[in-house]
Amino acid sequence: MRRGAVILCGGQSSRMGHDKATLPFGPECMLQRVVRLVSEAVDLKRIVVVATSGQLLPDLPSAIRMARDERQNRGPLEGLSAGLAVLQDDVDAVYATSCDVPLLVPAFIARMFELLDDFDIAVPCETQQQHPLAAVYRTSVLPSIRRLLDADRLRLRFLFDEVRTREVPVDALRGADPELSTLQNLNHPADYHAALFAAGFPVP
Repeated sequence: MRRGAVILCGGQSSRMGHDKATLPFGPECMLQRVVRLVSEAVDLKRIVVVATSGQLLPDLPSAIRMARDERQNRGPLEGLSAGLAVLQDDVDAVYATSCDVPLLVPAFIARMFELLDDFDIAVPCETQQQHPLAAVYRTSVLPSIRRLLDADRLRLRFLFDEVRTREVPVDALRGADPELSTLQNLNHPADYHAALFAAGFPVP
């Protein structure tokens, strides 16, 4: 399987109060760190970072591809569409993530690709909660995503209902990521401080 990755960084970050992509995390910005960690599981040339129009980003490796949301404020489905459009000719499936998971474990990504099997999507699931930004999507779902966007059906859950989706119990992922750190996205300043502490960096 030709593996790619889509990293979404175009959220409004209203609860954090600061653009998450440029938040300092040790010697790097958060987006730089997530790109580096993802590149341990996916070739840099097959990673695309999706930002909003006019969003300023930190320096990234030259091999990283860039995309912009076609329409603003339409959530992760719009960003996933933009990322898949860039990679659709070069990869079979992508791991999709946000830029606010600095404790991401690369082995988690590799395990999710393994669990895709012959499904269109593999998504971690914890009781009733799905984790669509820690999931693997075949590029073949792009037409379905575009139909949903055209119909203003913007929730990723609608996509899961339309294509063959495997719900992966999170306990099946603990062998790769015992603490499930990959699923710990940062929404509030307290989350950011806790992640810095967990990574051994000074907390402001």
